[in-house]
Amino acid sequence: MVSPAALVRTLLIAAFAALLAFAPASAQQVVTVTTTVTWTYDTGDDRADADDGDVIDESAALLADEELADGRLAEDADLGATRRYAPSATLATLGQAKARFGPFAVVDGTTVRMAGDVTSATPRQFAAMLAAFPGLKRLEMIDCPGSLDEEANLILARAIRRAGLETIVPSGGSVRSGAVELWLAGAVRRAAADAEFGVHSWADETGREANDYPADDPVHAEYLSYYREMGMDDAKARAFYALTNATPFDDVRYLTRADMARFVTLN
Repeated sequence: MVSPAALVRTLLIAAFAALLAFAPASAQQVVTVTTTVTWTYDTGDDRADADDGDVIDESAALLADEELADGRLAEDADLGATRRYAPSATLATLGQAKARFGPFAVVDGTTVRMAGDVTSATPRQFAAMLAAFPGLKRLEMIDCPGSLDEEANLILARAIRRAGLETIVPSGGSVRSGAVELWLAGAVRRAAADAEFGVHSWADETGREANDYPADDPVHAEYLSYYREMGMDDAKARAFYALTNATPFDDVRYLTRADMARFVTLN
C-alpha cells in the first residue's frame, strides 16, 4: 500500500516533469561543460608545474644540420641540448597586464605581449585591442605555438603590418608554426640571441601536406606571395618556403636568430 507522503511526492515530481516538457526552449537551462587542457613547458630545470588535469607534454626537437645553398644553418647549435620554451618567470609577466584580448596582454600604452594560439576570433580581438590602445608600438612574442585557423593567421599578420608594429621575440621567447608568419609581419623585427623559431609543413583538412601537391599547384602561391609581401625577394621566399616544408607537419625544426637573418632583415 502506498503511503500518503509517497503519493504526494510522486504527484509533485510528475507535475514538475510536465512543466519542463512544455516550457519554452528559451526558459530551459543550458549547461556547458568546459574541458581544460594544461600545457607543461620544458625550461631546462624542474620548475615547470602541471595541474591535476590532463597534461600535454610538448617534446622538443633539435635543428638538423643541413645545408642551404648559401651555407649551413645554426652551425654553432648545441645539438645535445634540450630546446627551451618560454621560462615561467617570463610568462608570469603576462599577469601584470592592464588589459587582455585573447592571446594578447597589454602591459603599457606602447607594449603588448602575446602568448597562445591564433584562433578565428584573434583578428577581431587584435582590432579591439588597437581601438582601445591606439598607441601600441611593440608586440613581444613570448610563447606562441601557432594557429588553429590559417586564414585568420594571415589576416592577423597583415593587420600587424598595417598597424606598423615592431615584432620582438625576447630572450627565452619561442614562436612556432604560424606564429613565425606573425613575427615576419613586423614593420621592424627583433629577436634575442636565444630566441627560437619552430617551422614545419602546413597540412590541409584532409591531411595532405605541402609536398603532396605538385610544385606548380596554385595552393603554394598564397604563401610565396605572403613572404614576398613581407620583404623577401622571390628566391628567398622560395627557399624559406622549401625549408619549412622539408619538415613534416607533425614534427618541428628549430631555427635561430641567425638562421632567420638569412631571409629577412632584423634590427
